[in-house]
Amino acid sequence: MKTKKILVIGLAVLAITCGLTALKNDDKSFETSKHLNIYATLLRDVNMFYVDEINPGDLVTTSIHSMLKSLDPYTVYYPESEMEDVKLMTTGEYAGIGSVISQKGENIIIREPYKNSPAAKAGLLPGDIILTIDGNSVKGKKIDDVSAMLKGQPGKEITIKVKREYQDKPLEKKAIREKIQLPSVPYFGMVNDSIGYIYLTSFTDKAAADVRKGIIELKNKGAKAMILDLRGNSGGLLDQAVEIVNYFVPKDSKVVSTKGKMKQWDKEYNADKNPIAPDMPLAVLIDRGSASASEIVSGALQDLDRAVLIGERSFGKGLVQTVRDLAYNTKLKVTTAKYYIPSGRCIQALDYSHRNPDGSVGKVPDSLITAYTTKNGRKVYDGGGITPDIKIEEPEFANITKQLVIKDITFDFINDYALRHPEIAPIGQFQITDEIYDEFKTYLKNKNFSYETESQKMLEKLINTAKNEKYYDSSKEEIEKLKKEFTHSIDRDMSLFKEEISQFLAEQFIQRYYFLEGVIEYKVKHDEEINKAVSILSDKSAYDNMLK
Repeated sequence: MKTKKILVIGLAVLAITCGLTALKNDDKSFETSKHLNIYATLLRDVNMFYVDEINPGDLVTTSIHSMLKSLDPYTVYYPESEMEDVKLMTTGEYAGIGSVISQKGENIIIREPYKNSPAAKAGLLPGDIILTIDGNSVKGKKIDDVSAMLKGQPGKEITIKVKREYQDKPLEKKAIREKIQLPSVPYFGMVNDSIGYIYLTSFTDKAAADVRKGIIELKNKGAKAMILDLRGNSGGLLDQAVEIVNYFVPKDSKVVSTKGKMKQWDKEYNADKNPIAPDMPLAVLIDRGSASASEIVSGALQDLDRAVLIGERSFGKGLVQTVRDLAYNTKLKVTTAKYYIPSGRCIQALDYSHRNPDGSVGKVPDSLITAYTTKNGRKVYDGGGITPDIKIEEPEFANITKQLVIKDITFDFINDYALRHPEIAPIGQFQITDEIYDEFKTYLKNKNFSYETESQKMLEKLINTAKNEKYYDSSKEEIEKLKKEFTHSIDRDMSLFKEEISQFLAEQFIQRYYFLEGVIEYKVKHDEEINKAVSILSDKSAYDNMLK
């Protein structure tokens, strides 16, 4: 077997050497040829002489990942075993049980079964600890390994053994794998009698069709204006972004252009159809998670003065990737170009071509940021994402709220509550009552929930510094007073931040009982950015002035 490996690697070295010798006249090609030769001979010798047995495939995959990581985070190699990931990325489709799983301590748990999915039909619930899949233990396995075990051929039944609170014995649940289609538009609906709302989560190959469906149905329900929510949308297929912009702008409008090292990547993408909502007032919501295709849509609509943008500055990804086929059914997603929206600006925030000495990547400096103008002459800027017309910063949550999220304790409480209360009030009527809130406080105490505030951390640092500098004894009385003042209690913080915690709890309850669609419907009625969008779209004069 070893002889065979050596022969195969030796032949690979010979093929690379012979095949690239003709390129030596070109300096760059010769450098490539030389280093491929070095790499192949290095791999051959490590395989032959390393003290322990190695897996050449794993070694090569590791080296490829490290090499591409030095370029940018978006240039990625996909081995044959990860072809399902490529399909999911481009189509939003995979075969499995339809559930989000996550690591919790040493366990892998069901985090959220999708509505009407095989997981939901099988009776799997959030918080269930996965023990075995088809008799195979998942103990010690990573998330990706367990995910792979749950995915597979559609129509095949799998048995999942889980541990559930209040159950003495493990439960066996049988689920039949199906083709799972993750919706690019998980929710659209009317905010009021005249304003529609569409939540777009990703730019898969069905995104434009899903948005089109939403626009038409909402228009039929009486929508005279529209809110397009791109918050948290990290992007996807460029052609889908162009088509969605085309729904709102005149035919032949320039949407985006790309420029790369090779001329084949220099392209201009224009609206090629008549729009379906040419005059409908439009507000687009963006945040720090809106990237790539989301920035093409929001940036193009801003540059063409076709929409008011509301929220936070977007991520700043102005790089285009192309998926290329490699040998042995592997693929490469490689950055091939930068994109430029109608005003001519590129909104790439990080300069990967000029890294700092420690390997980190710096932002484009303010001195290199250039001003551009929209169709109506409004000033916009490149070099770091899309700046909204109306900025609304993410609120700063209290430390106790952050700790409840970090320690995942609200998830545990709501799962515990749901096992004892199969139903809650409808979405429009549900609220966190004093009874639920008091039960949550008792739950925290029983779980010995504790945390240290930033004030306490800073005070502790001050005390240590004062002791080191010999000031503590003379200031002990004042420091002890501060210490007493900064000592928090769960009861005090739960009372002080009740409104904030109740709002967060309510959203988690709605998601547990009514799935993703339910929590989006709930948030539409309680969201600051959406309320601002409604205010602007309801005031024609304010909307028109914003775009002048």
